[in-house]
Amino acid sequence: MADDTGAAPAAPSADDDVIGARLLQAAADVFAERGYDRAGVAEIARRAGVTTGAIYSRFPGKAELLVAALECTTTDELDALFTDHRFEGRAHDVLAVAGSHLVQRSAEPDGDRGMALLIEAFVAARRDPAVAALLRRDVLDRQDKLRTIIEAAKASGAISPALDTEALVTFCHALGFGFLLLDVADVPMPETAPWDQLIGHLLAALSGPGRDHPAIDLTAHPEPQET
Repeated sequence: MADDTGAAPAAPSADDDVIGARLLQAAADVFAERGYDRAGVAEIARRAGVTTGAIYSRFPGKAELLVAALECTTTDELDALFTDHRFEGRAHDVLAVAGSHLVQRSAEPDGDRGMALLIEAFVAARRDPAVAALLRRDVLDRQDKLRTIIEAAKASGAISPALDTEALVTFCHALGFGFLLLDVADVPMPETAPWDQLIGHLLAALSGPGRDHPAIDLTAHPEPQET
C-alpha cells in the first residue's frame, strides 16, 4: 500500500526481522509467565533489548502483540499435514492423524509455551474485546481449513455427503479445545493404541453405511515434518 506521497513503503530490513523475532520471543515468555493482564509492555521491551517505541511501531496494542506471539509460537498441524507429500491430499488420512495426535502431549518447551499462550488468549478474550476479535479471526481461519479438508473428504467418499459440514467443523474444534483444557488440568490421557482405534472407528462411521474403507495405519504416519 502506498503512503500519501504515492511511494510504496520500504521492505523490512534484516535488522527489523531480527528485532521483530526477538520481540515476539520476549512477548511469548512474558505472557506465558505473567498472564495477559500482568504482562507489561515495558518488561517485554526490556527482555527483547528494545524500546517500547519499537513495540508500538509494530503493534497497535497489547492484544495484537499477544496474538502475534501466539502465532509465532504455535504451528498449524492441519497445514503441515495437508501439504505433507506422504498424504497426497488424502483428507481422510489428515483427519485420522490429526485426531491421533490429540493425546500426544508435546515434550518441546515451545509446545508448553504455545499452550499457555492459547489459554491466556481465551481468558483475556472474556475481558478484552480486542483480544476476542483477534482470537475469533484466527479460529474462523482454522474453521475454513477444516471445512476445506472435510469437503475434500466428502468428495472422495471418505465422509458421507449427508453429514453437515458445519456440524463436523464444530465437533472437530470442540474436541481440540476440550483436549487443551484436559492438558491444562494435567488429566491423564488414554493410551495411544486404544485412542487410535477409536479415531479409526469414528472416521469409518462418518463414511456412512455400506462403504468399506481399509483401516488406516496411524503408526505409519509420524509427526508432520517442519517446513
